[in-house]
Amino acid sequence: MPSYPNPSPQAAQEQEEGRTQLTGQIQIPASLIEEMRASVRNLAQLSERLSGIAPDGITNFLHTLLVATLLLDASDAHIEPEENGAKIRLRIDGLLHDIINIPLSVYEALLSRIKLTARIKLNVPDRPQDGRFSLALGETVVEARVATLPAEYGEAIVLRVLNPKNLIAIEELGLRPELLSILRRELKKPNGMIVATGPTGSGKTTTLYAFLREVQRPEIKIITIEDPIEYHLPGISQTQVHPEKGYDFATGLQAIVRQDPDIILVGEIRDKETAQIALQAALTGHLVFSTLHTNDAPGTISRLVSLGAKPVNIGAASNVIIGQRLVRKICPQCATFTKATPSELAQIKRGLQGMKEAESSLSPKALKLARVQGCPECNATGYRGQIGLFEVMPMNGAMEEFILQKPAASALRKFAIAQGMTPLYQDGLLKVMQGITTLEELARVTGKERT
Repeated sequence: MPSYPNPSPQAAQEQEEGRTQLTGQIQIPASLIEEMRASVRNLAQLSERLSGIAPDGITNFLHTLLVATLLLDASDAHIEPEENGAKIRLRIDGLLHDIINIPLSVYEALLSRIKLTARIKLNVPDRPQDGRFSLALGETVVEARVATLPAEYGEAIVLRVLNPKNLIAIEELGLRPELLSILRRELKKPNGMIVATGPTGSGKTTTLYAFLREVQRPEIKIITIEDPIEYHLPGISQTQVHPEKGYDFATGLQAIVRQDPDIILVGEIRDKETAQIALQAALTGHLVFSTLHTNDAPGTISRLVSLGAKPVNIGAASNVIIGQRLVRKICPQCATFTKATPSELAQIKRGLQGMKEAESSLSPKALKLARVQGCPECNATGYRGQIGLFEVMPMNGAMEEFILQKPAASALRKFAIAQGMTPLYQDGLLKVMQGITTLEELARVTGKERT
C-alpha cells in the first residue's frame, strides 16, 4: 500500500482560508469528476492518484477520496490513525480494502477539514461525534455522514457516502419470483406490519426503501421516522430522531400516528414502547414497515417478545417477516465456470434436501459453478456488486396459533420451514446454481450449512 508524502507549511494556511466556504457542503469541480471517471476505475488507480497529490492539497485529496467512494461503489471510507501515520481504507461489497498510508500531519489537516465541513466540534477529541455534509456534484447533491471515535493515536473517522444508486426497485433486490409475488401481495394490504431483519449491513434499509418506491402513489400519505434519514424521497414525509432532545422512535411514532398516515416506516424497533406502538398502528389500519436486528426471520418473534410485545398482538399485526443477508456477486468480466466437483455436488444436495424441484434439477453433468479469478475491474477479488439472500415468513393462521404457544426460536424455525419458508442458506444455494455467487462466498456470509 503506497504512502503519502509530508505536507508543506502551506497546508495549515489553506485549511484556515477554506473554512467559510466549506462549512456544510463540498462543491466538487465537474472537471475532477470527469477526469476521475476516465482514470480511476479500480483501487490501484485510486492509490496511485492519491499518492500523487501534492502534500499541501488537502482540498484536492478530500475531493478525490469522496468522488472515488462514489465511483467505486464503496459504502464507507475509513481513516484510522496509527502510531506513525494513518491508514485510509474503503469498504466495497461489504469488505474493507487498504488504499494508502498518510503522515500524521496530513491526517490532522484532513481530520480538521472533515470535522469543520460536517459541523463537528474541532476542539473535542475525547468523545464520539456525529455530523453530516452534502456533496454537490453538478446538479446532483449527495449526502455524507461522518462519525468520529477517540482511538489510541487520534480520532478514527468513518465517512459514509449515501450513494443514490442504492435506491433500487423491488425487482433488483434479488428476490426469487415466488418471493417477489408474496411480497407484492402483502404490500397491497391496507394494514399490518412488514419487518426486515438481519445484522448491520445486511441491506434492510435498502429493502424497505424499495418497498416505499413500490407502494408510493399520490393518493396515499407515507411518513418515515429514521435514525438518520439515509435518502431523501420526494413525495414522502421524513423525520429524524434526536434522542438528546427527547425525540426518539417511540415519541416520534406517537406523533406520526396523529398525522393520519396510510403507511409508516419505522427505521428500527429498539425498545418496548416502540414495539407496542408499531404493533398497535398495524392493528388499527396502518401499513407499517420496520427493521429488527436478529439472526433470521423466525427470531423476530422471540425478539419482539423479549421487548415486551404480546404474542397475540405479534401474530395478529404481522403480515410477513423477511430475513436477509448480502452476498457478493461473481465478477462478469473474469468469472469462469467449471463442472461441479463430487464434494460440491454432495454439499448442494445436502443443503437442498426437502426442496424437491431444486433437487430434481441437480445434474452432475450439467451443473457448472462459478470460479473466482480476479481482474482490475473487480480489484482482483473476483467479485463485483452484491445481491440479497432472503427467507420470507408469511404470517398465516397456522403460524399465528403456533406463536400463541410461545415456542422456542428453534421450534419456530422448524415450523416455518414446514410451512414452506425457504431458509437463507437454501436461497443462497439456488443463487450458486444460477452462477450468481460461489459456495465460498455463501459460506463466508452464512457461516455454516443451514437447512
